[in-house]
Amino acid sequence: MAGSSLTGFYYLCRALLVKTEAHYDRFDMAFARYFHDIETPEGLPDKIWEWLDKELPPIEVTDEMRRNHKQLDIEEMKRMLAERLAEQTEEHHGGNRWVGTGGTSPFGHSGYHPGGIRIGGESRNLSAVKVAGMRRFQEFRTDETLGVRQFQMALRKLRQFTTRIEGARTELDLDATVDKTCDNAGRLELIWERPRENAIKVLLLMDAGGSMVTYSRLCNQLFTAVNRSNHFKDLKVFYFHNCIYDWLYHSSACSNSDYTDTEYVLRTYSPDYRVIIVGDASMAPYELMRVGGVIDWELYNDKPGIDWLKRLRKHFEYSVWLNPISRDYWDWMEGSYTIKTIASIFPMHELTIDGLELAIKNLRSRQPVKAG
Repeated sequence: MAGSSLTGFYYLCRALLVKTEAHYDRFDMAFARYFHDIETPEGLPDKIWEWLDKELPPIEVTDEMRRNHKQLDIEEMKRMLAERLAEQTEEHHGGNRWVGTGGTSPFGHSGYHPGGIRIGGESRNLSAVKVAGMRRFQEFRTDETLGVRQFQMALRKLRQFTTRIEGARTELDLDATVDKTCDNAGRLELIWERPRENAIKVLLLMDAGGSMVTYSRLCNQLFTAVNRSNHFKDLKVFYFHNCIYDWLYHSSACSNSDYTDTEYVLRTYSPDYRVIIVGDASMAPYELMRVGGVIDWELYNDKPGIDWLKRLRKHFEYSVWLNPISRDYWDWMEGSYTIKTIASIFPMHELTIDGLELAIKNLRSRQPVKAG
């Protein structure tokens, strides 16, 4: 099925083994690593490719031809091919020895040899190893960090449409219009319907400054995508530094003169808001667990940060935490204690495409609050 070609084998394996384009890049990396030192016929000199560019009609295979050919192992075939290439000085067509077209030579195309190596005829521009090494599908991966468009595509799945009971009829019902026009023997009659709107309301809380500076570009992409997502019924954005305390700020500068009381947010915004908290959850244990743990000489928190997080989780059952740090580091890096503690309160996912997909699923259904 691979046509005795490594390039054919590459495409055959990819077609059989890879079930989603998100894994193409991983397949390319594995293929290139395994076959990196293989010299393939696709690397033949340009002169030989010119000879092989001639396409011949298929030959008629006889019983005698079948009897006269024996299967050779791959090492023997490679040795014979090296000898032919070293000796061959001109093009050959219809023969039984040289690299060419037609005939019964084991090397070439458009001929017959049950154990031969197809060279030319199809896919000759790049070897399979070179194709895999180009990694043309890096952007299809879902385990990498996100871009603005990828954020937008994921956020579109966060929707819950209203019914068509209320509101003005402002949306053209194309199917009903076609049916009604047919009933009228071709006389056009437009049918209007009440539009269904997304009833989802979103509350976005983003960690800013400190260790999050490393991920500022990624967080800016998320912020841009959320603001471009005009399909939400309501969208509110607040900021915090390291942990949420008594204050939620209106900008990433986290100015003490520009904030909203967290208590006000809990009293004002209904539990059906979908809450997305973005932060690395990595901090000193006292910042999360102690009264006065906030790192700001001008402020003092009467309640530990963990109490505020638990209150938020209890009030907003549709809530998730997105962490820009790879999950591989959560258990052993500095800050692993606070990461683990916060992950016991909120469903925590990586800030990748896969992680965001899982977070969206959490936000579409009420998640039970963990005891404690």
